[in-house]
Amino acid sequence: MTLGSPLPVPRQRLPPSRLILLIVLGLGPPGLGWAAPAFQATVLSVGDGDTLRVRSGQQRITVRLACIDAPETAQSPWGQQARQVLQLRLPVGRSVTIQPRSSDRFGRTVAEVISDTNISLALVEDGLAFAYRRYLAACDGAAYLEAEERARRQRLGVWRVPGGITRPWDFRHGRRSARIPDGTSPDGRRHYCSQNGSHARAQQLLRQGHSDLDSDGDGDGEACERLP
Repeated sequence: MTLGSPLPVPRQRLPPSRLILLIVLGLGPPGLGWAAPAFQATVLSVGDGDTLRVRSGQQRITVRLACIDAPETAQSPWGQQARQVLQLRLPVGRSVTIQPRSSDRFGRTVAEVISDTNISLALVEDGLAFAYRRYLAACDGAAYLEAEERARRQRLGVWRVPGGITRPWDFRHGRRSARIPDGTSPDGRRHYCSQNGSHARAQQLLRQGHSDLDSDGDGDGEACERLP
């Protein structure tokens, strides 16, 4: 360094969720594109067959598993089975590697989650989720399609029904179309995120059938994503 040269400015390490947001907005570091760096996290809870909450440092992050679509909770018993298996694979406190692929319009980190294996790929292999063809470009699409074909041939999970059960994306579309006009749930009440108190409580209400507009407004099978 020559005399009078400006002192180097230390590089500031951004938290994973902030970095992902910057990338999505097109403000991330040059050359990264959509691929944010992988980071370590600890599992806090499992929402459904393809959604979980993790903690990385002081950040609590909602993660939507990339490139798959698991049955909705209301698609009984398939949705419950997918959630139970995901809970077994990712128990609370488990350390995982998060490999972000993008961030969705609900602010969730869309990522492949690695524990002892690639969790998304394992769920498809076990017949507990479908390869989400609309978004396969973010992952190794061929691997997901091959895993799905193996599950179909062996008639595992959702493939016990000939041709497979109703695809989750079609199920969500039908449920949104059939929603009660005044926005209430089947018990005739509106349910508000501000009254649920916690993210875990909101998921409990959702599993009980309270899929009203406020609790699950986007119809993605996870309620009140912004609650702690």
